Amino acid sequence: MDEEARNGHPRRATTVVFERLFEARWTLVAAASVVCALHLATRPPLWMSVLALAVIIAVAALAPRRTISQRRADHAVGSGAPALDNLPVADLAAAVPDPLFVFDENGLVVHANAAAAVSFGSIGQGMILQMKFRAPEMQELIRGVLASGMPGAIDYAERVPVERVFRVVATPVGSDIGLFVLIFRDQSEARRIDRMRADFIANASHELRTPLASIAGFIETLRGPAKNDAVARENFLQIMQKQTGRMARLIDDLLSLSRLEMKPYLGPGSRVDVRETVEGVIDSLNPLAREFGVAIVKEMPASPVEIPGNRDELFQVFENLLENACKYGQSGGKVVVSIEESNAGPQPEVTVSFRDFGPGIAEEHIPRVTERFYRVDVDTSRAQKGTGLGLAIVKHILTRHNARLSIKSKVGEGATFTVHLPAGKTDAVSR
Repeated sequence: MDEEARNGHPRRATTVVFERLFEARWTLVAAASVVCALHLATRPPLWMSVLALAVIIAVAALAPRRTISQRRADHAVGSGAPALDNLPVADLAAAVPDPLFVFDENGLVVHANAAAAVSFGSIGQGMILQMKFRAPEMQELIRGVLASGMPGAIDYAERVPVERVFRVVATPVGSDIGLFVLIFRDQSEARRIDRMRADFIANASHELRTPLASIAGFIETLRGPAKNDAVARENFLQIMQKQTGRMARLIDDLLSLSRLEMKPYLGPGSRVDVRETVEGVIDSLNPLAREFGVAIVKEMPASPVEIPGNRDELFQVFENLLENACKYGQSGGKVVVSIEESNAGPQPEVTVSFRDFGPGIAEEHIPRVTERFYRVDVDTSRAQKGTGLGLAIVKHILTRHNARLSIKSKVGEGATFTVHLPAGKTDAVSR
């Protein structure tokens, strides 16, 4: 019986015969050629040659032949290749990086891979899957695949201990096996990035809309009631100039962030003298410090302190932190800038600290101050001409230098922003 008949699809005998003859066509041609050659050489009776040809055709038509798939399977077994059917379910599930549960038609867990145990805790064999996931959408998904045998997918969120979002797919394994699989694809990072993008667009739009609305209002006033009022015109023009300056600073910061994000890693660069760079920042910001009534106190080593990096970018980091210290810590009347070299950690590092003695930052704000457009005090920040992007730029530049920023503060006692820079060789900078 041929393969199709065994699979429950019998065919007509004549069809099978013709197919076998077609498959053996080249063999038949060769055999017929040999018989004809022998007949011409030996001159036997004609009926003997005809009989020989008939026997060859009958054998080709009736003898069973192995299919290509059967020959490939035999080759795989002969070559020692493992058959997929012989692989244990646990091995197949372990190869899946996402949390995966195999359960039966009663909703009982047959197997859970290691990723499932890490994400959802230990789940024993035989446990009812619906007892583990009690959310209504999960209950409906499991019931649906068990009842219909059709695949289904939902979005599922867990908020304890941290918020996580999964795309959950439930599907039967094979046909009529009675097993089903539940796979969790973690979408948390993608959702977080989407939220950040949406927040960024909303915040940037808001920051630009406010000065634009102000400028539009002043223009309308200057063209109307204050058209011939020289004093009002001069006052309004000054305000409009400040607002356009604010928009220009915001756009410059947005462009800086864009450039940094396009090149998140810093190639091998030259050595930078941190002490000389900080001295340059202090010299450039001394007029601003005097304007705010702040004295800048330096605590620096006498000799140069060199690290690998980009001087212009590090200048921007130190300038941003010192400017913030002068602006927001002006009530303390003093800012201390210090540089230290340390060999205490796993690798040598240089720390540059900016300490102010102003109102300080509440503890709940500290983890978020490097977020784009995040402000501890919106009114104070805007009054100081802040764009809300300075510390985000600092964070990106430090990431490019394999460096980090730490913040210590207590309300009423000021704040200290410390830059931790690796003091390795030039080629230690990320490529």
